[in-house]
Amino acid sequence: MPILLSVVIITYNEERNIGRCLQALGDVADEVLVVDSFSTDQTVAICQSHGARVEQHAFEGYVEQKNYATARARYDYVLQLDADEVLTDELRQSIREAKQRWQGAGYQLARLTNYCGSWVRHGGWYPDRKLRLYDRRLGRWEGLLLHERYEPRAGQPVGVLPGDLLHYSYHSVEQHVQQLNRFTSIAADELALRGKTRVTLFHLVLKPVWKFVHGYFFRLGLLDGFAGLCIAVISAWGVFLKFAKLRTRSGL
Repeated sequence: MPILLSVVIITYNEERNIGRCLQALGDVADEVLVVDSFSTDQTVAICQSHGARVEQHAFEGYVEQKNYATARARYDYVLQLDADEVLTDELRQSIREAKQRWQGAGYQLARLTNYCGSWVRHGGWYPDRKLRLYDRRLGRWEGLLLHERYEPRAGQPVGVLPGDLLHYSYHSVEQHVQQLNRFTSIAADELALRGKTRVTLFHLVLKPVWKFVHGYFFRLGLLDGFAGLCIAVISAWGVFLKFAKLRTRSGL
């Protein structure tokens, strides 16, 4: 007998993306739950027009929000998506098959990212597997301020599903830079919370250079053309910003 599946999405001002995400669900969802953080655009109206159940909950952090949304789902089996993600036909079929023969704590999905109109397959950005389809009774979302992840309990097996989860990440370089500024501030705060406050020239110079070299040359980001170059340069700049911000926070 197939399991019943809740698709869970957290949102805030996602009118640009959420309709595309919901349209691509097809028949895999037995329930769609959107936990919104009081959007000021048309996000909620779009979700309701697609038949999703919408709940409002103040945003307290990615980990907290995703655990809250998971707990509010009607069914124990959950597919967690971001608003800028879209299921491909192959992945939908894989999910249907997983519903028929569920095993273990969950399944990893491979994300394929679209950067300013180009699909990025190198530089460490693909397959970017994430555990997004899971039995909520066998794990939970964990992390501090950034880079949240779903962690199954020790010893619980995890599978990998065929098919890509399309990730429409950045529609402009400007958006990438703006988000980088926000995320590096959060990353600096997270390092401080972990007690990692020592910042040297190694962190400010060598680590950014290595980030570029590793992504652009060793991980073949150069094969992604202009998108690969932008990602390598901006990622390196992000490493510098993270440690520079940490240094100013630490007063060192």
